[in-house]
Amino acid sequence: MRYTFNMSFVPHYIKINHVNPVWQGILIGVLIIIIVWIISLIIGLFGKAQIAWQTAHQTQQEAIVLKNRARILEQNIHTLDTPRGYSAAVRTEFGVARPGEDVIIVIPSKIATSTQIKKTWWSWIFNVLHL
Repeated sequence: MRYTFNMSFVPHYIKINHVNPVWQGILIGVLIIIIVWIISLIIGLFGKAQIAWQTAHQTQQEAIVLKNRARILEQNIHTLDTPRGYSAAVRTEFGVARPGEDVIIVIPSKIATSTQIKKTWWSWIFNVLHL
């Protein structure tokens, strides 16, 4: 006589289910695809975070340059607010003078350079023939 065990008293989490191995393979394949997809999303997020960090760094550098330029422009505005500064700016920019003054334009002199004159082949022939 064969003895059979009644499984009705065993809790459901202990029971062994016999699942078709084809379905197990399909499930494992789908889980692997989902895991690869999630990993690719994480890598994409890291790439985007790096781009955002580089852009933020460039923006900070540009902000520093613009603040320096704004400071220089503020100094120029304060200089132009005075009558003497305004007069000097007009004289420099437009090359004008007050009545009774003369405008002198100073042109920097060219520095003399010595260059070797390279003789051409026909001048060598003329020198040989004394022409």
